[in-house]
Amino acid sequence: MNVSITHIDTACILIDINGFTIMTDPTLDLAGNTYYHGYGAVSRKTDDPALPPGALSNIDLVLLSHHQHKDNLDTNGKAFLDTTTAPILSTTKAARDLPRVTGLANWQTIAIDTPKVKGLRITATPAQHHPWWIPAFISGPVIGFVIEYDGQENGVIYISGDTVYFKGIEEVAQRYTIDIAILHAGGVQFRYLTGAGIYTMNSDHLLRSIKVLEPRKILPIHVRGWTHFKEKESTLHRAIHNNPFIAPRTIFLRSGEPVMIAN
Repeated sequence: MNVSITHIDTACILIDINGFTIMTDPTLDLAGNTYYHGYGAVSRKTDDPALPPGALSNIDLVLLSHHQHKDNLDTNGKAFLDTTTAPILSTTKAARDLPRVTGLANWQTIAIDTPKVKGLRITATPAQHHPWWIPAFISGPVIGFVIEYDGQENGVIYISGDTVYFKGIEEVAQRYTIDIAILHAGGVQFRYLTGAGIYTMNSDHLLRSIKVLEPRKILPIHVRGWTHFKEKESTLHRAIHNNPFIAPRTIFLRSGEPVMIAN
């Protein structure tokens, strides 16, 4: 079955599976505003979304890795959640804080009944959105997602969510054969608060994750668009292109341009 993936903004993508459209992490504000993310963390949005909220009316499901940071759910993204009729899956905390959200604990699976995709089911995967020496509550809970459905020939679709490399990535690899890995990168740092500590994968963490997951296709997202993304996109491109085993499997999405991948 063909899967179409379109990058919209930051970690917001559209995944179309046989006409069933999944949106991830709605970030839909225009560039220019400054946002407070909690615990003294402030940053500015520098990129516009490829599509305006009004062009995103046919969404069947929303996967929200977490709701507490504006680079994963901004003002227009929150307004979109308030108006969409699509089911929304996220963390258990998001389910307590936001209306109409179904919360998933790590490794919990929910079946989605749709005639478009037989046997569609979503599983929450663990994520660590902070350096190992920072308490988890500072960043708050985050999950990734595994997308499964009947007829997948090469494995599942895995979305990492905002995470660094940690043991949970290895557990994903142990439990699943990964066909398409959608990995959140960007090397997020707040140097004035926590120095060199990173909150999402940089190129080193991403390469380590790929080595463990062994996906057939690799799609890095969450790589630009905010001032707290401290690893240059060119650094990630160079790390990928310098690896002869990983480079042929990697797709760098152009915002607004759908990419078809056989799954």
